[in-house]
Amino acid sequence: MVKRLKHDKYVEHLCDKIRPAYDQLLTNVPLYSKKGKRRIAEIDILAIRDDEFDVYEVKCSYRVTKAKKQLHRIRRIMPDINSMFFFCGESSLLENVM
Repeated sequence: MVKRLKHDKYVEHLCDKIRPAYDQLLTNVPLYSKKGKRRIAEIDILAIRDDEFDVYEVKCSYRVTKAKKQLHRIRRIMPDINSMFFFCGESSLLENVM
């Protein structure tokens, strides 16, 4: 049996909370460079509703600066993202950041 990390538990918890609002949820989505050789970022949760995409960055503790940096990197790669959110697992705080 594989032990789940605390981060993975928080991702699952958030998925359970937001699932009714979306058509589909994808977790741990890797993003690669244009040539596809280098992994640039990973989306914790990519939420899809109709033709809109929302991204959720999950942190175990309140590290909003690091989350914003990662979300900014994702925005550069995927400019068509509708909304971007930060979720702090420790406090269950959900913030719209971009």
